Amino acid sequence: MEAGALKSYFTGLQQRLVAAAEDVERLTGDATSVFRRDAWTKEPGRPLTGGGLTCIIEDGAVFERGGIAFSHVAGKELPPSATAKRPELAGWGFEAMGVSLVLHPRNPYCPTAHLNVRALLATNATHGADEPVGWFGGGMDLTPYYPFLDDIRHFHGTCKAALAPFGDELYPRYKQWCDEYFFLKHRGEPRGVGGVFFDDLSEGGSERCFALTQAVGNAFAQAYFPIVIQRWQTLYGERERDFQAYRRGRYVEFNLLWDRGTLFGLQSGGRAESILMSLPPLVKWRYDWHPEPGTPEAGLYDVLQPRDWV
Repeated sequence: MEAGALKSYFTGLQQRLVAAAEDVERLTGDATSVFRRDAWTKEPGRPLTGGGLTCIIEDGAVFERGGIAFSHVAGKELPPSATAKRPELAGWGFEAMGVSLVLHPRNPYCPTAHLNVRALLATNATHGADEPVGWFGGGMDLTPYYPFLDDIRHFHGTCKAALAPFGDELYPRYKQWCDEYFFLKHRGEPRGVGGVFFDDLSEGGSERCFALTQAVGNAFAQAYFPIVIQRWQTLYGERERDFQAYRRGRYVEFNLLWDRGTLFGLQSGGRAESILMSLPPLVKWRYDWHPEPGTPEAGLYDVLQPRDWV
């Protein structure tokens, strides 16, 4: 798989997702609510070379904070997070690229969403490995605060349809992987209602893996933006905003403690501003807090338990 073909797809996907998110912002009538484009390159002498484009919105009309980022970097040695399952590649150089998205809507009745699609090529020409060893990863997941079952079914149904051309067994397999991955081990609870997730994908050859990765990336807009369009005008008050901020704390905990993408970026000397764009703008923590039984807030915890959605 040539790096040029990968880069062309990932940069095009980023442009389409930014345009779709800005279309949602324009539903409010605020034509000034757009993403800021921040192109960057690594400084000379750092562990990584390369650059990217981070598109960020803060204090938007619909999205309180959101980032849609493309990065393309190379390094002389794979970080520990990348070789944990492939110890034979320790010391190899690498080239990595992909698109990461996290959108935090202002309205608590709109769920947070995450997408990541990526490719990594490992090289070790000094040991006679002229052909790079490559693999793909990615997925999408949904994190509601006040969930609507129809929204969750729509999200999962779109994920299932995207994977169907590659085999009926993939959706349940990648759904379970997502449920297990986006789990706060120190809390004993899921981050959200899942979606699909895959990593270290190389089975079936690079062309198949790339096509599967594209299918997941291309499905995100249809999986998520209709939910936001339907919910962004739902009335809410301080109670809902307070609970949203509390649950956002779980999002922060997962990303900083368990997320492999975050760890890869930080361990490899990546750009902190782009890596941490996933964090929400307003967050709260409370000591040993639990919602009152029978409240809408308590209802979230019932929905968080993994189940078959489609």
